Amino acid sequence: MKVLSGLTLEEIENITDELHASKFRARQIHNWIYLKSVKEIDEMTDLSVKFRDELKKIATVTDVKIKVKQVSTDGTIKYLIEYPDGECVETVLMRFDNRANLTACVSSQIGCAVNCSFCATGKRGFIRNLTYKEIIEQVLTIQRDTGLKVTNIVFMGQGEPLLNLDNVLKAMEIFNENFQIGARRLTVSTSGIVPQIYKLAENDMQSTLALSLHAPNHEIRRQIMPIENKYDMKELKIALKKYVEKTGRRITIEYLLIKDLNDSPDAAKELAEYLFDIKCNVNLIPYNPTAKNDYQRPSNNSIQKFKYLLEHSGKKVTIRLERGADIDAACGQLRGKVD
Repeated sequence: MKVLSGLTLEEIENITDELHASKFRARQIHNWIYLKSVKEIDEMTDLSVKFRDELKKIATVTDVKIKVKQVSTDGTIKYLIEYPDGECVETVLMRFDNRANLTACVSSQIGCAVNCSFCATGKRGFIRNLTYKEIIEQVLTIQRDTGLKVTNIVFMGQGEPLLNLDNVLKAMEIFNENFQIGARRLTVSTSGIVPQIYKLAENDMQSTLALSLHAPNHEIRRQIMPIENKYDMKELKIALKKYVEKTGRRITIEYLLIKDLNDSPDAAKELAEYLFDIKCNVNLIPYNPTAKNDYQRPSNNSIQKFKYLLEHSGKKVTIRLERGADIDAACGQLRGKVD
C-alpha cells in the first residue's frame, strides 16, 4: 500500500499514471494532502467516487497515528506520534495570543546521541534517524488533527538535526515547495556539529540557523554539553562566522539560563565578548525542569539582569516565551515515549 503523505507531485503522477488518470488528478491529490490536510481519500471530494475507490485499493493518506495528545492551558498541543515500526516521537504546535503564526516544533531523530545534561531526549540515547517523510508527517498530523495551517517550523524537537542533515534538508524543501511555507519561516537548531554547519552554509535555502550555545566558556559548556569535547567553542566560532559570510544570514544564539551555573553577570559579560564579532541575535531560555537532574530556573531578576548586560553589548536579546511546560512540551522536556 502506497502512502500519499510525503510524496512529491511527480511521485503522485506516477500513481495516477498507474490508474490511467490525468496529471490534473495528481495535482488535485497533491493539494488535498498538503494544502487541505485530509485524513482519508474519501475526503477528496472533487475526485469521482469511482476514482477514489480505485485509488484506495493501492494507496492510503497516512500510516502514522496519534498515540497521545495533550493540550496545555496556554493552548500548546503536544502529540506523541507512532510510526509503523512502533517507534514514537513528540511534536508540538505552539500558538501565541497576539500573533497569527502557528509554529510546529518538529523532531528529526528518535532519541539523540548528543546527550546534553539538561535535556530529557538524550537520556533515551540515539535510536534512529527519521526519514524526511516521517518528519513532514509530524506537520501533516498537526494540520489534519486541528484543521489549522502551520506557518512556521522549527527543528527544535527531539534529536540533532545536523546529524540527519540530508533528511532534514529534503523535508525543508518539501515544506517550502509543497506546504508553501517560506524558507525564512524554517529554523534549524544545532548543538554545534561543525562539519555540518559548513555543509548547511553551502545550501541555497534562506532558512535560519539557531545554535544551542548555553554557556559562556569551554569549561561550563563541556560540563553540560558533551559535544563541546568534539567541537569546541573556538572551532565553533570559526564555523559560525564562515556561515554568516557565506549566507549573509543572521544566526540565532540559544542560551539556556540555569541558576548558579551560567546566569551570573560575569557569564553575561563573557558571552557578550564571545559573540562580539558574530552577526547574531540572542534568545534566552529560562530553564524548564525535568525529572532527570537538579538544575533550577534562575530568578526573574537574574534573567532580566543577564538580558540587560547582553543588550548593553549591542546585541538584540529576547527571552523565550515559555509554552507548554505543564505538559512537558517546553524546551528540553520532550522524551518521545509513554512512561
